[in-house]
Amino acid sequence: MNARSIDVSTVRGLTESDPHTLLVDVRTPAEYESSHVPGAVNLPLGRVDAHLERIVTDAGGRLVLICQSGGRATQCQDKLAAAGLTDTVVMEGGMNAWEAQGAPLERGPRRWALERQVRLVAGGIVLTSVLASLFWAPAVAVAGLVGAGLAFAAVTDTCAMGMALTRLPYNQPRNDVDIEDSLARIAVRG
Repeated sequence: MNARSIDVSTVRGLTESDPHTLLVDVRTPAEYESSHVPGAVNLPLGRVDAHLERIVTDAGGRLVLICQSGGRATQCQDKLAAAGLTDTVVMEGGMNAWEAQGAPLERGPRRWALERQVRLVAGGIVLTSVLASLFWAPAVAVAGLVGAGLAFAAVTDTCAMGMALTRLPYNQPRNDVDIEDSLARIAVRG
């Protein structure tokens, strides 16, 4: 644990002892709708840049950033810190760790996590291109491109495939996140 992240037990203690602590779930609206920590505000990472100045200006108190495993929350933390908001921490292990500890959840319609979707699509493309290369040898190059893309995603901690998948109808919630409500909840504490 470091000053930039805290574990699930500490998050649970904070929410019980400090009413000014706000949990901000930066996953997609569909992931949030599927399951989230009770009381968490949904502010998808993909929408943070558009509202960065307002978040930094209005935020009062500590923000605990949550995603599925910690990567997107860390990206959000870096964006907020670069803009001047330093009182943020990432919940280590994200929702995976929260669920593993049996912590309370609010559940909606079940959907696959974005990381799982990326594994399915990338694996499917690689498998298909390798099988196709049995009949047309150059098709194996597609597998190489996917591998290169995954390596680039790991090094840069970004994922173009994941960002593209968030736009699919499957990943759209029944009710889109109300950004104005989320921003208001970040500001109205104290």
